[in-house]
Amino acid sequence: MATIKDIAKAAGVSVTTVSRALNGYSDVSERTRKKIKQIADDLSYSPNALARSLVMNKTKTIGLLVSGISREGAKDNIVFEVLTGVNEYCGHVDYDIVLFNTSSSQQKQKTYTQLCRERRVDGVVIQGIKNDDPYLMEVVESDIPCVLVDIPIQGDTVGYVATDNVAGAKEAVQHLVDLGHRQIGMINGHDRAFVSQERIQGYQDGLESNHLPYKEELVYNGGFSEKQAEEAAVSLLNTLPETSAIFCASDLMAFGVMRAAKRVGRKVPEELSIIGYDNIILSSYVTPSLTTISQDMFQIGYSAAELLIDLLEGGNPPRSKIVSHELVVRESTCQRSKQ
Repeated sequence: MATIKDIAKAAGVSVTTVSRALNGYSDVSERTRKKIKQIADDLSYSPNALARSLVMNKTKTIGLLVSGISREGAKDNIVFEVLTGVNEYCGHVDYDIVLFNTSSSQQKQKTYTQLCRERRVDGVVIQGIKNDDPYLMEVVESDIPCVLVDIPIQGDTVGYVATDNVAGAKEAVQHLVDLGHRQIGMINGHDRAFVSQERIQGYQDGLESNHLPYKEELVYNGGFSEKQAEEAAVSLLNTLPETSAIFCASDLMAFGVMRAAKRVGRKVPEELSIIGYDNIILSSYVTPSLTTISQDMFQIGYSAAELLIDLLEGGNPPRSKIVSHELVVRESTCQRSKQ
């Protein structure tokens, strides 16, 4: 296997010149750079990533840090969609990815900086972190660049990528109002999620813009869990049976609400309209198929990697990007019955 010394000998230059030419330094003439690269190709030279990282103090590796990966979460495919987006962009720019998981309790045992140093990553895309997690304040104060998914925080080395959750939730409510619904419930996620705060704001805005009162008794938390959402919806429908529609802050919870409707004897959509959020793959396969707010999690991952690597490469990119969303109307919502 050819080494950098072999290239230097063939080119008649020093090892340092070869190293600087191959790593793109501007103090090497274009003529010399082309000559060295041609010799490297002729010798089938493959750079040693570890040696390069020691010299450059960069690994060309980014981390995807996900908080709270669980077996139930595999059903919504969101982490995988973000991962494939990150991977797609990294492949274009010759970066590697390390996937690692954390939890609120693990974050108290090892700091964000320690974790990044141990995994030898230049920067991190963070997904699923809660608003009271220790890492959230650490990433703002750290000098390790990061991009947050769905958490609207910016700083010198911090950016974020998200959809407009407020607008998306408001559109969901507007769709139900346009169908004649006036008693609209909501199954939200949990109080520690930024998206929950934004989606309930959109729910409130949607009601207000249609001169409908906000009633706390119509809002339950489902913890982004299918089972919890099912139990919450049973309680809501038994307590306030006049509820004719429910907006859910995730598709998984909407599936739980569908089961709850069956338990209390309500037909979907004739007797209860249900709308979700995310447009996960399963939403088009359930019966009836789920009306939902679609967000492109692949594009979110792709954009997050792009923003992060721009930060790492010394550019001056915008510190945030909003990815578009879309109302997808299927079979789980319909005109409110006049009964």
